Amino acid sequence: MPKIFISGASGFIGRPLFAFLESQGHSVTALTRTEEGSLEGVDAVIHLAGEPLSLTRWTKAKRDKILYSRTLGTASLVARLAKHPPKVFISASAVGFYGDRGEEILTEESLGGHGFLADVCAQWEKASLPLKQWGARLVHARFGIVLGPHGGVVQKLLLPYQLGLGGWLGSGKQWISWIHLDDLIQALSFLLEHPLSGPINLVSPHPVRQQDFALTIAGLLHRPHWMRLPAWVLRALLGQAADELLLASTRVQPAKLLAANFPFQYADLRSAMYNALQI
Repeated sequence: MPKIFISGASGFIGRPLFAFLESQGHSVTALTRTEEGSLEGVDAVIHLAGEPLSLTRWTKAKRDKILYSRTLGTASLVARLAKHPPKVFISASAVGFYGDRGEEILTEESLGGHGFLADVCAQWEKASLPLKQWGARLVHARFGIVLGPHGGVVQKLLLPYQLGLGGWLGSGKQWISWIHLDDLIQALSFLLEHPLSGPINLVSPHPVRQQDFALTIAGLLHRPHWMRLPAWVLRALLGQAADELLLASTRVQPAKLLAANFPFQYADLRSAMYNALQI
C-alpha cells in the first residue's frame, strides 16, 4: 500500500485531499513540523504548507513569513528526507511564478516573471531541487486560484456579493487562471500515478478576465454587478498586495495535463462556480 505524507494537511486543500487519498486505499499521514518519526519507506510527499496570502497590506514581517514559510519550510523538509528520499515529491507552487504578463499565453515552458510573488515561487521551487539529484521524481504544482465550497477565495467573495457590492477590479481586463478544488485534488492524485515531472500548471484550460469572473458570481447569486474599484483605490488600500493578487494578469494553460489527457470535471467557470457556491 503506497505510503503518502502530506504537509499542510489541515488546510483548505489538505483536508479534502487527505480524505480523498485515504478513500483510494492509500496510507496517508499528516506531516507536521514536530513530526519526529522516521520517513524511511515513504513513497510520496505532497508539500502544501505555507503562510496564507492574505488580502491585507503586506508589511515586511508578512512578506518574510510568506517567503520563509515556503523556502525554509521546504528546505527543512528536504533535509529530513535526505537519507530516505521518496519516489515522488509534489511541492505546491503558484501561477504567481509567471508574474503580471498581460495577454501572453503561458505554459510550463514560459520563463518566470518579475515581482515579489514571482520571486517567492522561484525560490520555493528551487528549495526542493536537491530531491531530484537524490532520485526522486520532483513536481512543482503551480496552482491557480482554487474555487471550492467552505473556504478559499469563494468564501471571501461571498459576503460582498450578497451585500450587492460585486463588481470589477481595476480595468477588469486582467486574466484570472483558476481551478476547481475537486479538479485540483484529482490532478494531485493523477500526478502521483503518472510520470510527469518539473513544473505542472494546475489550472482550468479556460482562464477568464476578471470582469467575467465577477459577472459569473453576480449572475449565479442573482446580485447586482455595478461596483468598480479603480487600481489606484486598491493600491491605496492594499499596497503591493493589490498589484500582486488583484491586478496582475496571468493567462495560464495546463499544457502538460492536457497532453497527458487529464480529464477536467469543471473546465468552464460557470459550472465550477455553481458548485463552489453550493447553489
